[in-house]
Amino acid sequence: MALIRWDPFRDIITLRDKMNRLFDDTVKGEDRDMFGSTWAPSVDIYETENELVLNAEIPGINEEDIEVKIEDNTLTLRGERKLEEETKEENYHRIERSYGSFFRSFSLPHYIDQEKINAEHDNGVLRIHLPKKPELKPRSVRVIKPEKKKLSVKKSKPKAKK
Repeated sequence: MALIRWDPFRDIITLRDKMNRLFDDTVKGEDRDMFGSTWAPSVDIYETENELVLNAEIPGINEEDIEVKIEDNTLTLRGERKLEEETKEENYHRIERSYGSFFRSFSLPHYIDQEKINAEHDNGVLRIHLPKKPELKPRSVRVIKPEKKKLSVKKSKPKAKK
């Protein structure tokens, strides 16, 4: 069994993130029920030399139930995890997984080539590749040592005393 370090602030940070999303949705005037989204997938975002990569954990969700949309420099993830109807609710001892619709949105940096964004879904992970525009990729600049010029020192003749 792996040991996991307890973080006393994790619940507070999660609450803050949920409150931020709640108020963001209200301010943006989205046309959905404010309390309709009871969960949101965890997301990791990292950067490589050529792209940003967003990984979202969405186990148990089919590709047909996921919508990835780009509009006004904003990447939006929408989807729904449906409760399996095979087992009747009264037979459950415990339900800890979240079900229902989710909504996440991310502001895209200006250097992302929005025409080349692609997504793949494998083993419960949605991976979105956000390539950088070629002209804005970092490049190396070679540093060279300047040539040393030989300084010629002219010897001045001592002035004659008058």
